[in-house]
Amino acid sequence: MKKIYSLLLILFPALVFSQQDSIANNTSKSKKEKKEDRSLGLGIKAGLNFTNITSAAEINNTSETGFQVGIFLDPSSRKILGSRTELVYSSQAYNYSTGLTTGNVKLNYVMLSQLMAINITRFFQIQLGGQIAYLLNAQADNSKMTTGIASIDNALSYYNRIDAGFGFGLEVRPFKGILVGARYNISMTNLYKMPDTSMIQDNPNYVPSGSGLNFKNNLLQFYIGYRF
Repeated sequence: MKKIYSLLLILFPALVFSQQDSIANNTSKSKKEKKEDRSLGLGIKAGLNFTNITSAAEINNTSETGFQVGIFLDPSSRKILGSRTELVYSSQAYNYSTGLTTGNVKLNYVMLSQLMAINITRFFQIQLGGQIAYLLNAQADNSKMTTGIASIDNALSYYNRIDAGFGFGLEVRPFKGILVGARYNISMTNLYKMPDTSMIQDNPNYVPSGSGLNFKNNLLQFYIGYRF
């Protein structure tokens, strides 16, 4: 009997300390998970752009590689649905050919995207939502010479400064912090303004050669980033 009492006296403190250590570990783990859930998810991203001008058969356009760089906000969430906000500088370009001239167009935008994020485990995320872009500058190089009139030769004056649309894509997160993704952005805004015909006659910077003014500036993006 004394041996049993002695054994109990030895085991009881060990059991108490073991339980306290387990509670402490669970509490620490819980605090860590809550901290992760409250993380803002600020990150950076950069990648390549491939521009596609739709409804533009008459200018025979082909894509040219551009680039993107920006920041994003992707708050941590253990739920299936989350959010993604991005502010990106986007350089886009395409080549064109009409019956009158051939050339290249370069457009630089600052783009704000607000997306819904669908989390499929912690490794995959589907993104879809709206975006709005502001055209910072435009450059059109072509085989024609300039007119010599600054107001006509300024390519920027022929483009809509605001480009609104929506996008959808997939993002993969293979390692902690690292992310790789692809997205397709569909524009709902006409690329060109309705022109003043007296201003565009023989103007080399005005690309459309016919009545088609509903060109859309769509974009395929591939990127890599890091989420802090």
